[in-house]
Order: sequence, then C-alpha cells, then structure tokens
Amino acid sequence: MMNQQIIISNVCEQLADISASTQNESAQRKIQDILQALHTFQLRNIDYKSAIDHLTDGILISDATGMVLYINNAFAQSTHILPEEILNHKIQDLQGQDRLYTGGVIQEIITTHKSAFRLCTTYKTDPPLRGYLAGTPIFNENGELHLIVVCHRSLITLRDLQSDFQTFLQELRQVAPNSSSNPDTNDNSIVSSENIMIGKNGSLANIWNLIRHIAPTDATVLITGESGAGKEVVADEIFQNSARKNEPCIKINCASIPADLLESELFGYEKGAFSGANPNGKKGLFEQANHGTLMLDEIGDMPMELQVKLLRAIQQQEITRVGGSHPIKLDIRFIALTNSNLKEKIVNGTFRQDLYYRLNVIPIYVPPLRERLQDLEALCNTFIRKYTEKYHCAFAFTNQQLNLLKTYHWPGNIRELENIIEYVILCSAGEGTIEDSVLSSLLNLSLPPVHTILDTDFYGAVEQFEKQLIEEALTSCGSLRKAAKKLNLNPSTVSRKIKLYNILPPPDEIVMITHRSQHSQQ
Repeated sequence: MMNQQIIISNVCEQLADISASTQNESAQRKIQDILQALHTFQLRNIDYKSAIDHLTDGILISDATGMVLYINNAFAQSTHILPEEILNHKIQDLQGQDRLYTGGVIQEIITTHKSAFRLCTTYKTDPPLRGYLAGTPIFNENGELHLIVVCHRSLITLRDLQSDFQTFLQELRQVAPNSSSNPDTNDNSIVSSENIMIGKNGSLANIWNLIRHIAPTDATVLITGESGAGKEVVADEIFQNSARKNEPCIKINCASIPADLLESELFGYEKGAFSGANPNGKKGLFEQANHGTLMLDEIGDMPMELQVKLLRAIQQQEITRVGGSHPIKLDIRFIALTNSNLKEKIVNGTFRQDLYYRLNVIPIYVPPLRERLQDLEALCNTFIRKYTEKYHCAFAFTNQQLNLLKTYHWPGNIRELENIIEYVILCSAGEGTIEDSVLSSLLNLSLPPVHTILDTDFYGAVEQFEKQLIEEALTSCGSLRKAAKKLNLNPSTVSRKIKLYNILPPPDEIVMITHRSQHSQQ
C-alpha cells in the first residue's frame, strides 16, 4: 500500500513537470485534471492495514464462514494467540476449554447477521484471560454477509479505564445535571456502576469463579446474605460481566414501596386504571428492563399476592399491566437479593415454595465481613481513598487500629465499616489520624492493656518487651514452631526464652515436654 502511495507521488511530480514545460493550454488543462484526480485518489487510498496494525484494540477479521483472515498485533498481544495458530482456521474449530478460547461472537453473527457483544476466555496463559468482544457484520452490494470485524479488549483494560469513566460521568452531570435517558425511570431503580467487589481470595474466591461462569448466561440468580454484606455489589458484578451489559439494568427494593403500589410499579398500568393515575398510563419496571436485567432487592418482603404474578412473569416472560387485558412479552434476566431466610419463610407460609425454586437456579451466598477479615484492610483502603478525596484531607489507620478493627464483630458488615471510616475521617479534622480511644469507643471495644516500661532500665525494658512479644506470638499461633516462624527466630531460641522468662508454653508444647520427661525417666 505504501509503495502505491510513493508511485502515485512520483507520477504526480512528472505530470507537474510536463505541465510546466508545455505551451499547449488544452494539454495543461487535461494534465491538471489528471493531477486533481490522482490527488483525490491518493487521499482516499489510505494505508488502512498499517493503521489497524497500530491500534491498541485487538482486531480480528473473518469471512462469512468464520475463516480467520487477519488479526492485528494488539489482538495477538492481548490474547497471547499467535497468528499461525488462528489465521486460515475456522473460528468454530478453535473453540473449547481444551483449545484456544471459549465464548465469542462470530458464530452468532453468522446466524443472526446482527452485531453482537460477548465475553470470551482465552486459554493460552495460566490463569486464563478474560476479555470482551464486539463484532460487526459487513455486507456486499447484494446484501450478503461478506466479512465479520471483531474488536477485542481485556477486562483488565476496562478496570484501568474506570477512573476515566467516572471522571467522564462527573463532567456529563455538570453539562446536563437534570438530564435523564429515561424520564419514566426512578433514579433509585438504576444500578450504580461504582460498585466493585473487593477481595478475590479466601471466602470470595468461589464467588468470583461462579460469576465468571454464570454472568454471560441468562440464568436466574438468587443472592443471599446479611444486610450490608455486599449482595448488591455481587449483583452489579454479574451485570457488568453479562452479555446484557449495554442493555437496561433496573433495580427495585421490594421492601421500600408500599404493597398497594408495588404491583403498578412492577407491571405498570393502563390509562384510567385507578384514580390519581397518569392519564396516559405508565410503563412498569419490568417493561423498562426489557432486553436487560431486573434486580429484585429484598425479595423476601414481597407480599404473597404479588408473588403469584411474579412467578408467572418469570416463567412465561410476560406481564399484564394493571387495568390491562393484553399480555406483554418480555426478555429479561432476573437477579433476586434477600437477607431473609427464605426456607424459614416458606415454613411460616410467608413465601411461596414454587417461587423460591424458580429464583434459586444459581444460588450465591455472600459471607459476612467477620468471616472474611482478610479483606478488611483492602476494604479500609478503598473507603479511605473514597472519603479523603471527597473531603480533601489525608487519613490512615495505624497497625494497632487495623488489628482493633479485626477484633470487632461487624453486625452491620461492610456498610457499617464504610460509615465508621467516613465518621473517623471527619473526626480527624484534617490531622490524618485519630486516637485509639476514639475508635475503641466508637466500636464499644476495650483497648489492649498498655505495658509501661518507664520504671526500669534499658535491659529490663528489653526483657519486658521480649517476654510480651513471645507471649503474644504463642497465644496467636498456638505452637512454639509457628511462633518462632512468625518472629523469624530459631525454635531453640524461643524455647530458651520461654524458660528464661518463665513463660507458660502452649498446651501442645506442655504435652510434648511431659512426654519427653516420662520417656527420660523410663
């Protein structure tokens, strides 16, 4: 392509020289017309391949049968798939967990002849890489499918773009603070995209793995857990990783709307359905969520008479407005959330068993904060960053304060932790820290006893500190060897210090010492 550009430039220069040397006006006009046509062609004849090769987004092009014709450098770098592994292969032959990837959009576009958006997983690395694909069909002059162009981006890239996206949203609100894409939608019914799951190890590892598998599907999900544990964050994570990410996502709290209004809010109403209603009628949240996702929060508090209609709506994927007679077909993915024990409610007759089994297709239990204390420090850092930016001040917990937070029971879970952090940041008055007593009083906890060492000399203070340190390590670890490892000491050194300071060994060590003593006497 570049060679063509060079050749055209050389021809233009030669024609210009000929035009300048000829005296024939008619010939000059013809040459000028040719030059103009060549310049126009040159401008239009851009080196598109070179441009695509330098994009940061991965690009894949296939023919109408799924045969891969081209991938750019970014596609190979983001997926680790080499050109020789994919070029001139049918994409359908490369799918499967024991092959190159799962997911993708090409087969769907071949079938539907419509653009598609899907998640994909490539298996060239360990762990596998997640990404999203946006595919577009290209048709020839006869309206037949000719090519398929697919754009690939990794989910890591999306995470990196989040801060930029939040800045964009803030600027958008400043430009049009009162604008709304849907005037019928309640602001409280729209899921915020600011929710991010914190912690991917321990008790949350299974949830992350489950989300990875079920998010791209349309399966109904029931999320249970204590209030404030993060159920809505899990629901939002499922939505953000779903195939319906670009469609509406509507959330309704079934406990916050009066029972007599809940039906009309969910299913909408026809004009004249009841006194005081909008004379033109109104779409319900089900219709607003059509082709998207509907999150039903606090589903356990839904009135029994509405549970029957909800069950039918989920089973039949259709609703009838209040005051209406014609069913409305829908295409919705349902996610239900509750802090109630639905099995107990079934026994008590306040929740329908058939609705429970219809919702409980994919159950996800979100553990309370006290069962995932390994994530507490990461959660603290997230909330501290959020509120120090909001209030334009610095703040940090000491290690002792973090340990104090880990001893608390957290009945209000993550929501309580966030409120505590916002409170202490405001109480710090810009000093960047708070006294331990403020935090202990707030949590109603007793501070650990303070051991004074001011009434002794240097060597006595060192001994007191050594004894306290070894006692705490033995108490927390439960064995001499584990305590020695924690203190980065040789076990024999810890054993000698135990005897020196008359420290009571852990129960297991006492048994071992007794056993050795009896053995030596024999």
